[in-house]
Amino acid sequence: MTSHIGRLYVLACTIVTFFLVWALVAAHPWGAPTTDKRLATLAAREVRLRHEAVLVNRRVARRWRVYRAQLARRRAQIAAARSSSARAPVVQVRVVNLPPLTITRSS
Repeated sequence: MTSHIGRLYVLACTIVTFFLVWALVAAHPWGAPTTDKRLATLAAREVRLRHEAVLVNRRVARRWRVYRAQLARRRAQIAAARSSSARAPVVQVRVVNLPPLTITRSS
């Protein structure tokens, strides 16, 4: 091959072929898709956290039910106490100012 243009074409085709093969090898199209261990760990953690969130929500809901029942009982007690105090007779209190019991004459 004595033609310079032919050599340039061969060189250009060789370089293009080299980069195409390089891109093909870098892409790994023949290998099975591998899962990233970090993604698998993250997915397992997400499942665990969702389960824990369900348990926590159940516990909080139960505590709120108990609290509301106790609050209703306490409000009923307060209302009963207020109504019984309203029905109780009013007692008049007198304040009496008496002189002291002992008088000392020492200076």
